[in-house]
Amino acid sequence: MDRVAHGPTLYVSGQTPGLADGSVPDGAEAQTRVVLDKIEAILTEHGLGWASVVKLTYYLCDIGDLGALRRVLFEVLPEPRPAATLAVVSGLVDVRFVVEIDAVADLSSA
Repeated sequence: MDRVAHGPTLYVSGQTPGLADGSVPDGAEAQTRVVLDKIEAILTEHGLGWASVVKLTYYLCDIGDLGALRRVLFEVLPEPRPAATLAVVSGLVDVRFVVEIDAVADLSSA
């Protein structure tokens, strides 16, 4: 399950950059775009947009990828941006993944 709605809150599980065909884009910037597209699709299914997101958690395998992550975030997310936590991890579920993101959104804003 990639999401759980509980009361007025939507919890979106960590989304990874793997594509339906099993491929994974190269680089943190491309992977971040894929992950954000997946989260946006889930939000849309619930009648929400980025403005409904109140918290994001970013998981990076390399702190050196923070600049690429931020470039995409600043392009995609509207102001004011949600609260956020960044964790640098030793690895993700697939060695090709360099980023994973989960989200919490306010369903009452739909």
